[in-house]
Parts: sequence; structure tokens; C-alpha cells
Amino acid sequence: MYDYSEFDESFVRERVAQFSQQVERRLDGSLSEDEFRPLRLMNGLYLQLHAYMLRVAIPYGTLSPAKMRQLAYIAETWDKGYGHFTTRQNIQYNWPKLTDVPAMLGALADVGMHAIQTSGNCVRNVTADHFAGAAADEIADPRPWAELLRQWSTDHPEFQFLPRKFKIAITGAEQDRAVIAAHDIGLQVVKNAAGETGFRVLVGGGLGRTPLLGLTVREFLPEPDLLPYVEAVLSVYNTLGRRDNKYKARVKITIREVGEDALRGMIEARFAELRPLFGGADQALLAEIKEAFAPPAFRNAPVDGYDAFYKADPSFRAWADTNLTAHKNAQYAIVTISLKAHGETPGDATGAQMRVMADLAERYGHGDLRVSHEQNIILPHVHKSDLPAVHAALVQAGLGTANVGLLSDIIACPGMDYCALATARSIPVAQELAIRFKELDLEHEIGPLKIKISGCINACGHHHVGHIGILGLDRAGVENYQLTLGGSGAEDAAIGDKTGPGFAYDQVVPAVERILRAYLELRDGPGETFLAAFRRVGMEPFKAALYDGEGAKDAA
Repeated sequence: MYDYSEFDESFVRERVAQFSQQVERRLDGSLSEDEFRPLRLMNGLYLQLHAYMLRVAIPYGTLSPAKMRQLAYIAETWDKGYGHFTTRQNIQYNWPKLTDVPAMLGALADVGMHAIQTSGNCVRNVTADHFAGAAADEIADPRPWAELLRQWSTDHPEFQFLPRKFKIAITGAEQDRAVIAAHDIGLQVVKNAAGETGFRVLVGGGLGRTPLLGLTVREFLPEPDLLPYVEAVLSVYNTLGRRDNKYKARVKITIREVGEDALRGMIEARFAELRPLFGGADQALLAEIKEAFAPPAFRNAPVDGYDAFYKADPSFRAWADTNLTAHKNAQYAIVTISLKAHGETPGDATGAQMRVMADLAERYGHGDLRVSHEQNIILPHVHKSDLPAVHAALVQAGLGTANVGLLSDIIACPGMDYCALATARSIPVAQELAIRFKELDLEHEIGPLKIKISGCINACGHHHVGHIGILGLDRAGVENYQLTLGGSGAEDAAIGDKTGPGFAYDQVVPAVERILRAYLELRDGPGETFLAAFRRVGMEPFKAALYDGEGAKDAA
């Protein structure tokens, strides 16, 4: 993976020193909260319901064991012993004291980490496919381009005060595991007819109060044009984006106000102006970056032991069936470590669990860990002969839940338990759903299912692109939950459709149960997934199950 240079080290240390002085001035009263707010947000520090929250950047979700151990140390030294992994492949600490934040940032800098641009109206953490460099369906590892974009966008003088925050995602595979259609810029590595590498470019995706999928502005952008083209998009947005209304300030709204064809034309015109200014320094830097992402030295060893263990041990077999993904090297597998034990908070990991994952990556995983946008941790390169040992260690640490891709593998935002913007709880809904369907023993019968929960209209839980989406709202001081069906964040991206009236907090789990029992009756055999069945039969049978008869009494 990429190692930070002396310049990076100096830059981060300087920012830590600056913010330390700003914290001192806030504590002694020299800065008011209004004056301090933009300064702390530039360093990833939020003020939540009960305490400050520090959001730490994990560029494109890639971590080394040393960095994961440092995250554990920070959790145990200055927080409550755990961290929360997010849908932007970052980690959040929910309980830091303001007086401790400079020390936390210093500890992050010790391992080449920081919290810069994890907040504010700037280019946020560039996210990527969490199986990058390992996936069997990959055209090219997207992380070198993600790192190029990270370096280019960090402290970029033109783009530090955009009309609104700006999010970029990139995938190098046929399957979209980075939700590129829901980003301000989505990039997919593709090959043209001549076999040349380039990008399909989407602009103007986003969720929140106005969910929209990205517009394809280029079917094929040559690789050397990436940086000037991204700069052209941002330059046009920076000029046209609304600054008078933050709810209409994202680029997705700009497209609708200006028009798709007009925006395409402006991007292309700005690109024509910028392209001659890029004389090749970006490509020379990219070449250096690519060297840092060379594949690990894969072992060549028998896998017979794995096959025998898979047949003999039902617990291991269940875990392997859900938590392993095909690797480009047939002797290896990609391991997804579920942070979704039934009844626990999705995305949370204790310091002890972080160290276990770091140790496993170091011993069995070529020193590589990833954070997925689905709030799990990935060991992208594990030899199949080592999988029984990895599984045993995970089980002992409470990390062996065999549920990846199933109902209880839920994305959930912090909701009203933590967030000052939330209008309803989301974590307890996720916990109760997981427990209920474990009691019913229906998860495996239901099969692949993505439930996503947001505690407010900002949609940090990606509910719009859930197969089942749950949005918590405030209706006259009472929590009310709106359900959507049929969304997808994959290559078949879709915004879910609302079912109808919402449900009280204590009726959400029964409502989801009615939906899924209807699915089991409607599906065309066990091979038809929930999403496929919904697309085949439409909303009406599910609405009937939800609202007809007794179900109608539960709806608000």
C-alpha cells in the first residue's frame, strides 16, 4: 500500500500543531463556538448530541496492521474502548474530550493518519471497492487512481470551500461494490475496443432529501485524462453550485437546474481549457503510486486441508459460504469479517477486536486490511489453507458471525443515539431486526438481502439503495419509519420505492417480517432473490401484505 512521504508527514504534523493551538484558544475563551466550528470541522471534529465526535480518514478504506492497532490504542486511551466504522470507509470516535483531541490527532500522525477533509464543503474521503486488488472480476486495482485523487484534492486551494461537500467513489471491477451511482463523481475502470484502460464517468449522484442516480457524462475517458476531467467537473460545480440554500447546493441539483446537455457541454469546455495545462507530472506521480500497490507475494501451497475442513466442520462451512469471496488467485480467498453480530451495533469494533484483526492480517493476510462501505472489515488476501485458523480466531474474538450479505448484515447510521441531526433511532431497529430473524431462523432461507437504515433524511445509512430501506422521521414528536423497497447500490443501481404510510417504532420489525413472509410466498423458487422477486411482481403484493387487514392497523 501507499507509504506517506516526508511531505505528507510534515503537512499532517503542521495541521496537528495548528489545531492544537485552536483548541487552546477555544478552551481559554479566545474563540467562541461559532468561531471554532469551521476550524474543528476542517479537522474532522463534530459536536454531537452528547459529546464531540472525531471522524478519522481511511483513504479508500485501506489499512495496515500498524494503523489498525493505533486505532485500537486511540479507542482505549481517549474514547470508550471502541470505534465505529462508517459508510465512507472511515472510523468515528463518539466520545472524545476536546482537551484530548490534539493528542488523538498526534497519535494518528504517528502512523500516517489524520482527520483532514472528513468534514466541510470540500472533497471528502475518496472511497473504493473494498475488494480492490483481489477481486476475481477486477479489470484493474482502482486504488492508485484513488490515491492520486486524494493527493490532488487534499488542501486544494480552489476546492476547499465548495458550495457543499463532494464525494468521489471508484471501482475497478464489473460488479459495483462502491455505490458509484450515488456519488457526486462515480468512476468505473473500463476497457475500450482497443483494450485501452479508461473510465466510465458518472456525475451528480447522491442520496439525502433528493435521491438521484449519477448521470453518465463519459462512457470512456482515457486514463491520462482523469485528473483534468475531474478538475473540470469540480470547477464547473464550484462556479454554478448554489450557495444560498444548502439543501439545493449539491451537484445533483445543479444538473437539474442547468440541464444535462448544458452541464455536459460546460464540463467538456472546461476540460478542453484544463487538459493542456497537465504536462505529464500527474502521470509520473501515478506511475510511482502504482508501484506501491503491486500485488503481494502470493504463496503457492496446497489447499487440500481447506477442502477437507469445509466438508467436516458445519460451523466453518456456514461461515465460508457467506463470508468468503472468490479471489483472482484460486489458492486464495477474500475474507469479510462481519461487524454485525446479532444484537450488536453495526460497524462497531472494540479495541481488542481491532488488534485481533490486525494480528490476523499480519500473520495470514499479507499485512492488508480494508474497511467496506457496508461497515465490515476485509482481509483481501488469505490463503485457503489458513482459513480454518482465521475462522477460529475470529470466533474467539466475537467476530465470527456468518451473515455477510444476509438480513442481519445491516447498514445503519448512528441515528438519535449519537447524531445531533437525527430525527429517529436507527441502531436499535437494526439490533431488533437481527435478533428477531435469528429467533425465526429465517436468514438463510430468505437469502441475499440488503437492509439499510437511516435516522434522518440525510440518508447516511443509504436507505434509498437498500433492497429494504428504512427511514426514521419525526412526526409531531413521535418516531415514524418510512419503508422503501427495490433499491440497489450495485451495478443495477436503483432508488427504492416508498411502500406507503410509515410505521411506529415498535411496528417496524413486524412490518419487515410481513414483507419477507410475502416474499417467501411470492418468489419463483429458492433461487430468486428478494430484489429479483420485487422487480418481477412489483410493489402491489408487498403493499397488500403490509397494509391489508391487521397490518393496516400498524401503519401511521
